Amino acid sequence: MKTNRPLATLSIVAASALALAGCAAADAAAPEGTPEPGTAEPLVWDFAFNTAGEDEEPAYEDVSVEVPRDPEKVVIFDMASFDTWTSLGGEVAGAPLDSVPDYLADGLAADAFNAGTLFEADVLAIAEQEPDLIILGGRSAALYDELKDIAPTIDMSSQGSFEETLERNVTFLGEVLGAQDEAAAALEELEAGIAEAREVTAEAGTGLGVMVSGDGISALKPSLGDYSGRNLRGGLIYDVFGVEPAVDDIEAATHGEPISFEFLLETNPDYLWVIDRNAATGESSESAAAILDNDIVKQTTAAQEGHIVYLDPVAWYIVFGGIETTQIMTDDVMQIAE
Repeated sequence: MKTNRPLATLSIVAASALALAGCAAADAAAPEGTPEPGTAEPLVWDFAFNTAGEDEEPAYEDVSVEVPRDPEKVVIFDMASFDTWTSLGGEVAGAPLDSVPDYLADGLAADAFNAGTLFEADVLAIAEQEPDLIILGGRSAALYDELKDIAPTIDMSSQGSFEETLERNVTFLGEVLGAQDEAAAALEELEAGIAEAREVTAEAGTGLGVMVSGDGISALKPSLGDYSGRNLRGGLIYDVFGVEPAVDDIEAATHGEPISFEFLLETNPDYLWVIDRNAATGESSESAAAILDNDIVKQTTAAQEGHIVYLDPVAWYIVFGGIETTQIMTDDVMQIAE
Protein backbone atom coordinates (compact mmCIF):
# COMPACT_ATOMS: atom_id res chain seq x y z
CA MET A 1 0.00 0.00 0.00
CA LYS A 2 1.33 3.41 -0.87
CA THR A 3 2.06 5.37 2.32
CA ASN A 4 4.17 8.29 1.12
CA ARG A 5 2.72 11.02 -1.03
CA PRO A 6 5.37 13.77 -0.81
CA LEU A 7 4.01 17.21 -1.58
CA ALA A 8 7.14 19.26 -1.00
CA THR A 9 7.85 19.03 -4.71
CA LEU A 10 4.71 21.06 -5.39
CA SER A 11 6.46 24.09 -3.95
CA ILE A 12 9.40 23.50 -6.26
CA VAL A 13 7.14 22.99 -9.27
CA ALA A 14 5.18 26.13 -8.48
CA ALA A 15 8.31 28.19 -7.91
CA SER A 16 9.93 26.88 -11.09
CA ALA A 17 6.83 27.61 -13.13
CA LEU A 18 6.70 31.16 -11.80
CA ALA A 19 10.41 31.67 -12.49
CA LEU A 20 10.14 30.38 -16.06
CA ALA A 21 7.09 32.52 -16.66
CA GLY A 22 9.01 35.53 -15.40
CA CYS A 23 11.93 34.81 -17.73
CA ALA A 24 9.61 34.41 -20.70
CA ALA A 25 7.92 37.69 -19.90
CA ALA A 26 11.25 39.46 -19.74
CA ASP A 27 12.35 38.08 -23.10
CA ALA A 28 9.18 38.91 -25.00
CA ALA A 29 7.06 42.03 -25.31
CA ALA A 30 3.83 41.83 -23.34
CA PRO A 31 0.73 41.45 -25.52
CA GLU A 32 -1.25 44.60 -26.08
CA GLY A 33 -3.76 45.15 -23.28
CA THR A 34 -1.81 43.14 -20.66
CA PRO A 35 -2.25 44.86 -17.28
CA GLU A 36 0.78 46.26 -15.52
CA PRO A 37 2.01 44.23 -12.50
CA GLY A 38 -0.13 44.94 -9.47
CA THR A 39 -3.01 46.41 -11.48
CA ALA A 40 -5.07 43.23 -11.94
CA GLU A 41 -8.54 43.15 -10.44
CA PRO A 42 -8.21 42.26 -6.74
CA LEU A 43 -9.86 39.23 -5.19
CA VAL A 44 -12.35 39.44 -2.32
CA TRP A 45 -12.18 37.44 0.93
CA ASP A 46 -15.24 37.29 3.18
CA PHE A 47 -15.09 36.36 6.85
CA ALA A 48 -16.80 37.01 10.18
CA PHE A 49 -14.88 39.05 12.77
CA ASN A 50 -15.70 38.76 16.47
CA THR A 51 -16.12 42.31 17.78
CA ALA A 52 -16.85 41.28 21.38
CA GLY A 53 -14.40 41.74 24.23
CA GLU A 54 -12.57 38.91 25.94
CA ASP A 55 -15.25 38.25 28.58
CA GLU A 56 -18.26 39.04 26.38
CA GLU A 57 -20.53 36.84 24.32
CA PRO A 58 -19.25 36.57 20.72
CA ALA A 59 -20.68 39.18 18.34
CA TYR A 60 -19.71 38.68 14.73
CA GLU A 61 -19.48 41.29 12.00
CA ASP A 62 -19.30 40.26 8.34
CA VAL A 63 -16.19 41.66 6.66
CA SER A 64 -15.16 41.74 2.98
CA VAL A 65 -11.57 42.57 2.12
CA GLU A 66 -10.07 43.23 -1.30
CA VAL A 67 -6.91 41.16 -1.65
CA PRO A 68 -4.23 42.12 -4.19
CA ARG A 69 -3.07 39.46 -6.61
CA ASP A 70 0.52 38.24 -6.28
CA PRO A 71 1.43 40.64 -3.45
CA GLU A 72 5.16 41.27 -3.03
CA LYS A 73 5.40 41.62 0.76
CA VAL A 74 3.20 39.38 2.90
CA VAL A 75 3.00 39.01 6.69
CA ILE A 76 1.45 35.76 7.93
CA PHE A 77 0.49 34.93 11.51
CA ASP A 78 -1.62 31.84 10.73
CA MET A 79 0.73 28.87 10.39
CA ALA A 80 -1.69 26.83 8.26
CA SER A 81 -1.86 29.70 5.78
CA PHE A 82 1.93 30.09 5.99
CA ASP A 83 2.20 26.42 5.04
CA THR A 84 -0.13 26.70 2.05
CA TRP A 85 1.33 30.02 0.87
CA THR A 86 4.88 28.69 0.78
CA SER A 87 3.89 25.27 -0.59
CA LEU A 88 2.38 27.09 -3.57
CA GLY A 89 5.58 29.06 -4.23
CA GLY A 90 4.97 32.17 -2.13
CA GLU A 91 7.49 33.79 0.19
CA VAL A 92 6.80 35.27 3.63
CA ALA A 93 8.28 38.64 4.54
CA GLY A 94 7.19 38.68 8.17
CA ALA A 95 5.80 36.24 10.74
CA PRO A 96 5.97 35.33 14.44
CA LEU A 97 9.41 33.86 13.85
CA ASP A 98 9.58 31.89 17.08
CA SER A 99 6.40 30.03 16.08
CA VAL A 100 7.40 29.05 12.54
CA PRO A 101 8.01 25.26 12.52
CA ASP A 102 11.39 24.12 11.25
CA TYR A 103 9.78 22.27 8.35
CA LEU A 104 8.24 25.53 7.10
CA ALA A 105 11.17 27.87 7.73
CA ASP A 106 12.43 27.67 4.13
CA GLY A 107 9.43 29.76 3.14
CA LEU A 108 10.74 32.81 4.97
CA ALA A 109 12.44 35.56 2.98
CA ALA A 110 16.16 35.95 3.64
CA ASP A 111 15.46 39.26 5.41
CA ALA A 112 12.21 38.16 7.10
CA PHE A 113 11.30 40.22 10.16
CA ASN A 114 9.66 39.21 13.42
CA ALA A 115 6.03 40.35 13.41
CA GLY A 116 5.35 39.44 17.05
CA THR A 117 3.79 36.28 18.48
CA LEU A 118 0.75 34.20 17.57
CA PHE A 119 -1.26 36.29 20.03
CA GLU A 120 0.39 39.72 19.94
CA ALA A 121 1.47 41.73 16.90
CA ASP A 122 4.45 44.09 16.77
CA VAL A 123 2.35 46.78 15.16
CA LEU A 124 5.18 49.29 14.75
CA ALA A 125 7.49 46.77 13.05
CA ILE A 126 4.73 45.68 10.68
CA ALA A 127 3.73 49.24 9.78
CA GLU A 128 7.35 50.15 9.12
CA GLN A 129 7.65 47.29 6.61
CA GLU A 130 4.56 48.45 4.65
CA PRO A 131 3.27 44.97 3.70
CA ASP A 132 0.87 44.40 0.83
CA LEU A 133 -1.15 41.75 2.69
CA ILE A 134 -1.53 40.42 6.25
CA ILE A 135 -2.98 36.95 6.89
CA LEU A 136 -4.43 35.92 10.25
CA GLY A 137 -6.21 32.83 11.52
CA GLY A 138 -7.02 30.84 14.63
CA ARG A 139 -5.01 32.14 17.57
CA SER A 140 -4.16 35.39 15.79
CA ALA A 141 -7.67 36.23 14.51
CA ALA A 142 -8.20 38.77 17.30
CA LEU A 143 -5.41 40.93 15.86
CA TYR A 144 -7.57 42.02 12.93
CA ASP A 145 -8.72 45.33 14.44
CA GLU A 146 -5.22 46.61 15.15
CA LEU A 147 -3.73 45.54 11.81
CA LYS A 148 -6.49 46.26 9.29
CA ASP A 149 -5.41 49.88 8.75
CA ILE A 150 -1.82 48.92 7.92
CA ALA A 151 -2.62 46.74 4.90
CA PRO A 152 -5.42 44.50 3.58
CA THR A 153 -5.86 42.01 6.43
CA ILE A 154 -7.77 38.73 6.20
CA ASP A 155 -8.75 36.04 8.69
CA MET A 156 -8.49 32.50 7.34
CA SER A 157 -9.82 30.74 10.44
CA SER A 158 -11.99 27.66 10.08
CA GLN A 159 -15.36 28.25 8.47
CA GLY A 160 -16.74 24.73 8.52
CA SER A 161 -15.13 21.31 8.68
CA PHE A 162 -11.40 20.73 8.30
CA GLU A 163 -11.80 19.55 4.71
CA GLU A 164 -14.08 22.47 3.78
CA THR A 165 -11.67 24.98 5.26
CA LEU A 166 -8.66 23.34 3.62
CA GLU A 167 -10.30 23.42 0.18
CA ARG A 168 -11.50 27.01 0.57
CA ASN A 169 -8.19 28.37 1.83
CA VAL A 170 -5.91 26.47 -0.55
CA THR A 171 -8.07 27.42 -3.53
CA PHE A 172 -8.14 31.10 -2.57
CA LEU A 173 -4.42 31.41 -1.85
CA GLY A 174 -3.75 29.64 -5.13
CA GLU A 175 -5.76 32.34 -6.88
CA VAL A 176 -3.89 35.10 -5.05
CA LEU A 177 -0.56 33.62 -6.13
CA GLY A 178 -1.68 32.75 -9.65
CA ALA A 179 -1.03 29.09 -8.79
CA GLN A 180 -4.52 27.70 -9.36
CA ASP A 181 -3.32 24.52 -11.07
CA GLU A 182 -0.83 23.76 -8.30
CA ALA A 183 -3.53 24.35 -5.66
CA ALA A 184 -5.97 22.02 -7.41
CA ALA A 185 -3.31 19.31 -7.76
CA ALA A 186 -2.37 19.59 -4.08
CA LEU A 187 -5.99 19.29 -2.97
CA GLU A 188 -6.56 16.27 -5.18
CA GLU A 189 -3.52 14.52 -3.71
CA LEU A 190 -4.45 15.39 -0.14
CA GLU A 191 -8.01 14.16 -0.60
CA ALA A 192 -6.72 10.88 -2.01
CA GLY A 193 -4.34 10.49 0.92
CA ILE A 194 -7.04 11.12 3.51
CA ALA A 195 -9.34 8.63 1.78
CA GLU A 196 -6.56 6.02 1.87
CA ALA A 197 -5.96 6.68 5.56
CA ARG A 198 -9.66 6.26 6.31
CA GLU A 199 -9.59 2.86 4.62
CA VAL A 200 -6.80 1.84 6.99
CA THR A 201 -8.47 3.13 10.17
CA ALA A 202 -11.73 1.44 9.19
CA GLU A 203 -9.99 -1.89 9.75
CA ALA A 204 -8.14 -0.86 12.91
CA GLY A 205 -10.83 -1.21 15.56
CA THR A 206 -11.48 1.45 18.17
CA GLY A 207 -9.27 4.37 19.05
CA LEU A 208 -8.90 7.14 21.58
CA GLY A 209 -7.13 10.42 20.92
CA VAL A 210 -5.35 11.84 23.95
CA MET A 211 -3.29 14.94 24.62
CA VAL A 212 -0.51 14.95 27.17
CA SER A 213 0.02 18.34 28.80
CA GLY A 214 2.28 18.82 31.79
CA ASP A 215 2.02 15.55 33.69
CA GLY A 216 -1.69 15.04 32.90
CA ILE A 217 -3.70 13.67 30.03
CA SER A 218 -7.00 14.62 28.44
CA ALA A 219 -9.27 12.77 26.04
CA LEU A 220 -9.96 14.19 22.60
CA LYS A 221 -13.50 13.90 21.32
CA PRO A 222 -15.23 14.16 17.93
CA SER A 223 -16.36 17.69 17.11
CA LEU A 224 -19.94 16.53 16.36
CA GLY A 225 -20.37 19.37 13.90
CA ASP A 226 -19.02 22.10 16.20
CA TYR A 227 -15.89 23.18 14.35
CA SER A 228 -15.09 26.19 16.50
CA GLY A 229 -11.78 26.54 18.31
CA ARG A 230 -10.29 23.45 19.84
CA ASN A 231 -13.26 21.28 18.85
CA LEU A 232 -11.98 21.23 15.28
CA ARG A 233 -8.43 20.38 16.35
CA GLY A 234 -9.46 17.82 18.97
CA GLY A 235 -11.76 15.94 16.63
CA LEU A 236 -9.34 15.57 13.73
CA ILE A 237 -8.39 11.96 14.38
CA TYR A 238 -12.07 10.94 14.27
CA ASP A 239 -13.71 13.51 11.97
CA VAL A 240 -11.06 13.62 9.25
CA PHE A 241 -9.27 10.29 9.52
CA GLY A 242 -12.19 8.06 10.47
CA VAL A 243 -10.98 6.53 13.74
CA GLU A 244 -13.88 4.86 15.57
CA PRO A 245 -14.13 6.36 19.09
CA ALA A 246 -13.63 3.84 21.86
CA VAL A 247 -16.52 5.44 23.78
CA ASP A 248 -19.83 6.57 22.29
CA ASP A 249 -19.84 9.85 24.20
CA ILE A 250 -16.30 10.69 25.24
CA GLU A 251 -17.19 13.97 26.93
CA ALA A 252 -19.92 12.36 29.06
CA ALA A 253 -17.74 9.38 29.89
CA THR A 254 -14.87 11.59 31.07
CA HIS A 255 -17.05 14.21 32.80
CA GLY A 256 -15.09 16.69 30.73
CA GLU A 257 -11.77 16.10 29.06
CA PRO A 258 -9.15 15.39 31.80
CA ILE A 259 -8.78 11.67 32.35
CA SER A 260 -6.86 9.22 34.52
CA PHE A 261 -4.64 6.37 33.42
CA GLU A 262 -7.35 4.07 34.78
CA PHE A 263 -9.75 5.50 32.21
CA LEU A 264 -7.44 4.28 29.45
CA LEU A 265 -7.58 0.79 30.92
CA GLU A 266 -11.35 0.87 31.42
CA THR A 267 -12.10 1.97 27.85
CA ASN A 268 -9.21 -0.13 26.51
CA PRO A 269 -9.12 1.14 22.89
CA ASP A 270 -7.34 -0.85 20.22
CA TYR A 271 -5.23 2.22 19.42
CA LEU A 272 -4.10 5.26 21.38
CA TRP A 273 -3.43 8.35 19.27
CA VAL A 274 -1.21 10.70 21.27
CA ILE A 275 -0.49 14.41 20.85
CA ASP A 276 2.45 15.55 22.99
CA ARG A 277 1.57 19.15 23.84
CA ASN A 278 4.69 19.34 25.99
CA ALA A 279 6.83 18.81 22.91
CA ALA A 280 4.75 21.24 20.82
CA THR A 281 5.02 24.13 23.27
CA GLY A 282 8.23 23.37 25.13
CA GLU A 283 6.49 24.07 28.42
CA SER A 284 7.58 20.79 30.02
CA SER A 285 10.71 18.70 29.70
CA GLU A 286 8.89 15.41 30.26
CA SER A 287 7.74 13.65 27.12
CA ALA A 288 4.37 12.03 26.51
CA ALA A 289 6.10 8.67 26.07
CA ALA A 290 7.66 8.97 29.52
CA ILE A 291 4.35 9.93 31.14
CA LEU A 292 2.51 7.02 29.51
CA ASP A 293 5.24 4.57 30.47
CA ASN A 294 3.57 3.24 33.60
CA ASP A 295 2.13 -0.04 34.89
CA ILE A 296 -1.50 0.92 34.23
CA VAL A 297 -1.02 1.96 30.61
CA LYS A 298 1.12 -1.13 29.99
CA GLN A 299 -1.95 -3.28 30.70
CA THR A 300 -3.97 -1.73 27.86
CA THR A 301 -4.46 -3.51 24.56
CA ALA A 302 -2.90 -0.56 22.74
CA ALA A 303 0.31 -0.84 24.73
CA GLN A 304 0.52 -4.62 24.56
CA GLU A 305 -0.09 -4.67 20.80
CA GLY A 306 2.32 -1.81 20.10
CA HIS A 307 -0.58 0.41 19.08
CA ILE A 308 0.35 3.66 20.80
CA VAL A 309 0.80 6.11 17.93
CA TYR A 310 2.61 9.38 18.61
CA LEU A 311 1.41 12.11 16.26
CA ASP A 312 3.59 14.99 15.12
CA PRO A 313 2.90 17.50 17.92
CA VAL A 314 3.54 20.67 15.92
CA ALA A 315 1.45 19.54 12.96
CA TRP A 316 -1.51 18.38 15.08
CA TYR A 317 -1.46 21.03 17.82
CA ILE A 318 0.09 24.21 16.39
CA VAL A 319 -0.61 24.18 12.65
CA PHE A 320 -3.28 21.49 11.87
CA GLY A 321 -3.92 22.70 8.34
CA GLY A 322 -2.15 23.71 5.16
CA ILE A 323 -0.73 21.56 2.39
CA GLU A 324 2.49 20.14 3.84
CA THR A 325 1.06 19.79 7.36
CA THR A 326 -1.95 17.82 6.15
CA GLN A 327 0.47 15.49 4.38
CA ILE A 328 2.38 15.02 7.64
CA MET A 329 -0.86 14.27 9.50
CA THR A 330 -1.92 11.76 6.87
CA ASP A 331 1.45 10.00 7.02
CA ASP A 332 1.17 9.87 10.82
CA VAL A 333 -2.10 7.95 10.53
CA MET A 334 -0.69 5.71 7.82
CA GLN A 335 1.98 4.46 10.23
CA ILE A 336 -0.43 1.75 11.31
CA ALA A 337 -0.48 0.32 7.77
CA GLU A 338 3.25 -0.44 7.86
